[in-house]
Amino acid sequence: MPTRSDPNSLGEYLRARRELVDPAAVGLRVTGVRRTPGLRREEVATLAGISADYYLRLEQGRDRHPSAQVLTALARVFDLDPDATAYLLSLAEPKPAAARRAVRRTVPKGILQLLDSLDLPAFVEDRMFDVLAANPLATALSPAIAPGSNRLRSLFLDDAERALYPDWEQATAGLIASFRASIGSDVADPRIAQLVGELSLRSEHFRRLWARHDVRGLGGGAARLDHPRLGMLELSREKLPIGDSGGQLLVIYHAEPGSATAAALRTLRDELRPEQAQETDGRQLRVK
Repeated sequence: MPTRSDPNSLGEYLRARRELVDPAAVGLRVTGVRRTPGLRREEVATLAGISADYYLRLEQGRDRHPSAQVLTALARVFDLDPDATAYLLSLAEPKPAAARRAVRRTVPKGILQLLDSLDLPAFVEDRMFDVLAANPLATALSPAIAPGSNRLRSLFLDDAERALYPDWEQATAGLIASFRASIGSDVADPRIAQLVGELSLRSEHFRRLWARHDVRGLGGGAARLDHPRLGMLELSREKLPIGDSGGQLLVIYHAEPGSATAAALRTLRDELRPEQAQETDGRQLRVK
């Protein structure tokens, strides 16, 4: 039986998505002033083919394990994409009462060697977006990409990091949505709760985006950076899972061959070569 202290992740997610749906977008006729944003609970229930009382039980956390059929119907009402639908389904999965496993913080030796050999900015992050290792090109691209930093904390609280992103609001929204996909339903993890609590206290923008419960897959995408010396960079970002690592990702930035951004990355690489030449082979990157 859930207690008041148990997180109601499923109910919070349903409420957040309900409030973001435009009634007109689902074919409802809107007349007069609506006191609440988005859809009413009874409207969601009707569109999903379930009773209003049962939907209320779901939002209030009195039923936390509805069937996949019910959740799929709700995903259709909320117009969720496959990533968000998978996240919704995961929130209703029974959680075993097993002891929490220690988080792996060590980057595999082979990945460290790969980072050192790459001629592209690359780094390793864990499921909380903590940077565990980075090559010099990545840190030269952004000083915040360094072992010991957290990508969420840097993007929201570091003014220099914010200045790198001309599309900062879009970048923050995407990063939070990917963060939710990364941590899944494990919001009770003390480290995650501490990070979310800190950012909620220090950033109103974070609080607003976190309350939306957006979810986006962890695949690659485009990134625009306004580098203080190199100017505007149009980059592609790849996120590659590292096997048997507890959710670590290898992140690599690259540019269209022959583009101005590719030339800028070569310039950055050439600037670092004299410094790298003085270092011994097999240099280990710092890992938190």
